[in-house]
Amino acid sequence: MREYLNFKQANCKNCYKCLRECPVKAITVIGDRARIREDLCVLCGHCTGVCSFNAKEVVNDIAAVKKLLAGKKKVIASVAPAFAASFAPDFVAFKSALKSLGFADAFETADGAREVTDRYRKLLDGGTYRNLIASACPSIVRLMEIYYPDALKYLAPVVSPMIAHAKMLKAQYPDCAIVFLGPCIAKKREADESGVIDAALTFEELAAMFEEKNLELPESAEVAATAAAGEDANGDKKNAARYYPINRGIIKSFEAYSDGYEYISVDGLARAKEVLANIDSLSGMFIEMHACEFSCINGPCALKKERGGFIKATETVRSYAKTGKAEPNPISDIKLDCKYKKLPDSRKTPSEEDIKRILAETGKHSPEDELNCGACGYNTCREKAAAVFNGLAEISMCVPYMRERAEGLSYDIIQNSPNGIFAVDGELAITEINEKAAQLLGANIAVIKGDLLEKYHNPVDFYAALYDNECFTAKKVLLEKTGKWVEMTVRKVKNQNTLFCIMKDITEDVDYNARINKIKEETAQAASEVVSKQMRVVQEIASLLGETTAETKIALLKLRDALGKEAGEER
Repeated sequence: MREYLNFKQANCKNCYKCLRECPVKAITVIGDRARIREDLCVLCGHCTGVCSFNAKEVVNDIAAVKKLLAGKKKVIASVAPAFAASFAPDFVAFKSALKSLGFADAFETADGAREVTDRYRKLLDGGTYRNLIASACPSIVRLMEIYYPDALKYLAPVVSPMIAHAKMLKAQYPDCAIVFLGPCIAKKREADESGVIDAALTFEELAAMFEEKNLELPESAEVAATAAAGEDANGDKKNAARYYPINRGIIKSFEAYSDGYEYISVDGLARAKEVLANIDSLSGMFIEMHACEFSCINGPCALKKERGGFIKATETVRSYAKTGKAEPNPISDIKLDCKYKKLPDSRKTPSEEDIKRILAETGKHSPEDELNCGACGYNTCREKAAAVFNGLAEISMCVPYMRERAEGLSYDIIQNSPNGIFAVDGELAITEINEKAAQLLGANIAVIKGDLLEKYHNPVDFYAALYDNECFTAKKVLLEKTGKWVEMTVRKVKNQNTLFCIMKDITEDVDYNARINKIKEETAQAASEVVSKQMRVVQEIASLLGETTAETKIALLKLRDALGKEAGEER
């Protein structure tokens, strides 16, 4: 299955905004990343407009069209009448620009719309429809085929103006290739499934091709003059099929209204869903439906270039519809009927037990626990539980539950930590603190919250961390109020004007080291005194030994001399 919308995973911020805004919840969020479910998506393109991070992009078919233009086939453009609001409301100039791109010719899709309106009129005149829904919008058709199949019996069995026009062109130019140009993403899928259209370009893609060729469309003075003149005096609507891209455009394209029906226009998928859900309660209604609010002029790929928004765009199209004359269709026997059928819906309906089990996993055990806050993107907790059951969502998408869980976990960790932990704001007021930190700072935990840090500790280091980014790790600090020694770590919370501090009590280690150092000093002192005493003893012994040696020497010398004298006398 071809993807018409995809997500830039690097840009997806797990914010659930696209899911919250998706009218049919066709977005799967798995692994904290959003993905389009092509089998459930109606391609309204709403998610591309609401994404704050531009994470969603429309498939680009410029390369495929360039390949067609470079080929041997004659390439003809079918131009949606909404072009007048996105580009200059001058089809002659517009066709000229298209030919500069390589198109052989261009015709207005309004030619096909006239034929479709004629089929609608015949169905109404037949009087067989209790209600008749008419729509040129493939998103509305897909919405009914998947989500409101019971309403298909009211949908006019007629192809869209795009398909009708393509069939007309194929009848006239059998070997041509046809490229549809419009403001719609869903037309890409309709074109692929049609069998008669080779490609569909959005106005955004077309504008990129014009820019690449440096083509600019001039404003038409003729259009302005005709718009000021209004309709002809005889009331001729000129080319009324050009009204299709505005609210009540299909209704305005009728030359006359069939009796027995009320003609109303419904725009926007939210309103369309409401009507389709209650269609069986209505009677005698001709309902024109558009997926986009304000119809096709506000399509997801329209060029929002005019000040005044949809009002100005509506007036531009209305003025353009009053110019020129409708060309007759040379081929009137083209088959434009079709049969719309229910498409498979892969979602399963969970049982009440399944819903309760999934709700219980997020701490919801009673209706009172179901906040229905919509933060996950779903309207109710039960709707989200059904999505989880079908693999479209994860338990962790419940923001209140995950916040409560995270807060509970962090609270338990902080409060049971053996270290002191506290946080201060930009004014250095204590915002969070655990019992251990309060003890170290010499405060009562019940009253310390909200107090300025300076009441309990010198805040100089904290000011440096807050304003100069001079954070630190395991700095040895004395808490003067309690006399406690701590290893203090201070860090700044990312993207917040907040500091958090962790204090490890090292008082016992400091006291132990102090005692060891004192013992070492006393031992060194004692050793020094012993050495001094020993040196004195040695010196005294040495002194005594010196005197004795001298006396002995003298005595021995005297003895030697005496013995020598006696020996001489005997000789």
